[in-house]
Amino acid sequence: MSILETIRTALRALMSNKMRSVLTMLGVVIGVSAVVAMLALGEGTKADIETNIRSLGADVLTVRNGPAQRGAVRAQSVDSLKLEDAEALTAVDNVTAVAPASNGSAQIKRLAGNIGAQVIGVTPAYFQVQKLNLEQGSAITDAQVRGRLHTCVLGANVYNTLFPLGDAIGDHVKIKGLSFQVVGVLESKGSGFSSADDNVLVPITTHMSTLFGRQFVSSITVQVASEDLIDTAKTDVEAFLRMRHRLKPGDDSDFNISSTKDVLEAVGQITGVMTAFLAALAAISLVVGGIGIMNIMLVSVSERTREIGLRKAVGARPEVVLLQFLVEAVTLCLVGCGVGLAAGLACVGIMRAFPESAVGKASAPFWAMALAVSVSALVGLVFGLFPAIKAARLNPIDALRHE
Repeated sequence: MSILETIRTALRALMSNKMRSVLTMLGVVIGVSAVVAMLALGEGTKADIETNIRSLGADVLTVRNGPAQRGAVRAQSVDSLKLEDAEALTAVDNVTAVAPASNGSAQIKRLAGNIGAQVIGVTPAYFQVQKLNLEQGSAITDAQVRGRLHTCVLGANVYNTLFPLGDAIGDHVKIKGLSFQVVGVLESKGSGFSSADDNVLVPITTHMSTLFGRQFVSSITVQVASEDLIDTAKTDVEAFLRMRHRLKPGDDSDFNISSTKDVLEAVGQITGVMTAFLAALAAISLVVGGIGIMNIMLVSVSERTREIGLRKAVGARPEVVLLQFLVEAVTLCLVGCGVGLAAGLACVGIMRAFPESAVGKASAPFWAMALAVSVSALVGLVFGLFPAIKAARLNPIDALRHE
């Protein structure tokens, strides 16, 4: 019997028990659809996070207090960055803008309105480096920073909560009991890694001296002339700050510098592990489906024992019988895989119908679908092999006597 005829015989055997074949495939359908949906969700989450990080700009370095983390061990944080460091960094080659920031949190009040927000002390350069646009009014100015004035710029969510009727410019809010005049309102950036909607920006000198009583800034953001110069600028900035902090060769830096590239690499590792974990959970359904297929194929061998004995008695070789049952098992898996792919893509389509939600950027990559097909075929081969071997080894005389 030719291979083609063997395949036709296997398909006829499956079609003779349609309901059983459909129920047998159900485990594979669920497994494949779950794998596709989970991988699509993981890829979409990764893309969304990377988009938000890239929105910060690939030409930006962020300097923070304390030495860099080494492996799983985080070094003790040390406050080392001063406002004077930020001012001095403007002299470094290839640096186009420097924006120090001092972070804190407080309740922002106006009349009966009250909202918790991140209060960030900034300079005018912060708006350029962080790519913040104004919906109303003006940004923090150098004069306000020098004079330590009580002025502020509100994020969109803070503005909408405290000024439901609009018209905030010139009005006042209270931060830690002190009155601040609103000079500007930021454009809404929506939820995301770089969103400033829940922030309130004040002059950095006012933030450090009046509101929080600090001597050190939280971070310094450095904008570089070109993305191609980011590594060179990183080296220059590190050397410059080590010199200013009087660190000797061999001493650990009391600050750490990261770029968008570094953050993307770290996020890629985390989301990769997350995606693999989700896919592994979903793949358990495929294993369960494979066990179901093996069970049904063993039942099929038992039911068709006389048929197998008759075929072997008239000359069918063991490998032909083996191939027939393997084809049946693989066919069940591949057909189930096709239905599962359609169901999985339908799930992805439903998720993409909500673009503003956390799952709105779900995307099923080609490799995920190819992986599902390959694993399905492998499941068919692995779990169909034992029943196929059992059928191929049947003694024709004993099989013909089977009742």
